[in-house]
Formats: sequence, C-alpha cells, structure tokens
Amino acid sequence: MSDTLTFVDMQTMRLAFTGERIFKMFLVVSTHLLVIYVNIIMLFTLRTKAIFCETPRYILFAHMLLNDTIHLVLALVLYMLSSFYLLVVRAVCAFIVLVSTSTFVNAPLNLAVMSLERYTAICFPLRHSELATPARASVAVALVWVLGISDVLTDVCALFLLAEPSFYLSPALCTITQLMVAPWQQGRSVIFKILLFVMVAIVLLYTYVAILLQARAISSDTTSAHKALRTVVLHAVQLGLSLMSFLYEYIESLLVSLPLDVYKQLHFLNFFVVLILPRCLSSIIYGLRDETFRPLFKQNFFYCGKNRVVPLEAFTKH
Repeated sequence: MSDTLTFVDMQTMRLAFTGERIFKMFLVVSTHLLVIYVNIIMLFTLRTKAIFCETPRYILFAHMLLNDTIHLVLALVLYMLSSFYLLVVRAVCAFIVLVSTSTFVNAPLNLAVMSLERYTAICFPLRHSELATPARASVAVALVWVLGISDVLTDVCALFLLAEPSFYLSPALCTITQLMVAPWQQGRSVIFKILLFVMVAIVLLYTYVAILLQARAISSDTTSAHKALRTVVLHAVQLGLSLMSFLYEYIESLLVSLPLDVYKQLHFLNFFVVLILPRCLSSIIYGLRDETFRPLFKQNFFYCGKNRVVPLEAFTKH
C-alpha cells in the first residue's frame, strides 16, 4: 500500500459500512465514552472535598485526569474524522493536533512531577509542606504544558511560515504528517520524544532508589515509604503504557507496506491496543488504588453522590 491513500481508496472505504466496521467503531466509541465518563466522575469527586483541592498530590492527579480526558476527546474526534475520511482544513487540523500532541507529551511529564512530590514527602518529610505547596503544584502544571506544547508548536509554526497559504488552507486528512512541510520535522519529533521518555525514566529511577534507601534507613513510618515506593512503581508502569503509545507511529509506518485489507485489520488492532487502551487504563488504575479517593469515587460512580455516607475516617488517611 502506498503512503498516501488515493481518492478512489477513500471513497471505497467511506462507503464500505460492513458489520465488522460498525462493530469496530462501536468498540472504539464506547470505550472512549466510558473512560471519559469515569474520568469526569473522578474530576467531580476531586472537587467535593477540600483535601483534594489543597493537596499537591491530588492537584497533580486532577491534572492527569483532565489531560487524559482532553486527549481522549480529541482522539475520538480524530478517529471519527478518519473513519469517515472527512477532510479538514490544515489550519484547523493544526490546532487540533497541537492540543492532542501536547496532552500526549504532558502525560509522562506529569508522572515525573508526581514522583518528585512523593520523593519530597518521604525523603524530606519536615519540609514537604514547604516544598510541595498547591501554588508550586500549579506552577509545575504550567511548566508541563509549556514543555508539552513546545514540541508540536515547532511543526505548527513551520506550517504557517514555510508553506504557502494555499497549502495550509487546503483540506486534508487530519494527521500530524499532513502538517509537516520539511524533512527534518519527523526526525526532530522522534528525538524529542526519545529524550523526553529517557528523562522521565531517569527521574522515576532516581526517586525510586531514593525512597527505597530512605525506607531502609528509617525505623518508623515504613508504611508510608512502602506506599510511596508502590506509587513510583505504578508511575513506571504508566510510563510504560505511554511508551506503548509512542510506538504507535513506528508500528504504523511498518504497516503501510502491507496490502490494503491486511493494513486495515492491523491498523485497527494497533490503534486500539497500543494507542487507546494504555491511555484509558492509566488514570483509572491510579485512582482506584488510592485509599482516600476510592470510597468517594465509588459513591459518586454508583450512587451519583446520593443515599450513601462515607465514614469520615476515609478522608483523614494519608
């Protein structure tokens, strides 16, 4: 299969609404909507108690949920556009891809910040309230967005500076490759993401080793230290899930040489398993393991916040 689908290919696949294709669309859309709903309930839960709004750990968790929710909404929009082979003006596509790619890059950066917060809580317990404040957590979130947006912003600027107006005002399938106008852009993006994941991996490894050494050195409050260790390990798992998403484009580049029928099957499998599931699982796993957050989330999810009373002790654990 060639790198660019012909107009005939697009028209054929747009009209070919088979039962298999409908099932795939239902699977993708229902998965997105379910996880978006769960994330919204989690965000609502985080707004119901002052402890969640004033604790840096939960501020960063709320940002992770918001970031993943935005990413899933845009991923669903892009999926529907590609499923029906609807063309979008490149200038509009640039904005969608800008936000979508930024949220993708934000995810591992947010994990690094969350691990550093746990590191200060265990290794500098007397200064934790001074070092990790709600204001500094908000600043960290802002820095995450600055770093996250800097990658794709280069491609967007190149589109408007290097291309003719007729190019970025013309319609095309909305993908990042449609916005690239120079050969160096693809290599730059890959290098940036590799450096990003290596940097985050180093931060997670450092915080894990530091917390492990601190847990062995202290004779009291080892429970908190071991909980922090499990949290950092979970962040490493989440980073691995994000890394799976990073491999999507590489796997996709290997699939384009296959026959069209084979490509369509493997393209969907790659999209669902490598791109969708990791993003869907990450926030849910993190939220459900938190002993303080879990009771309220269950109350809001199953009972819409009504007719249930959660014991006060649930909100005093740290």
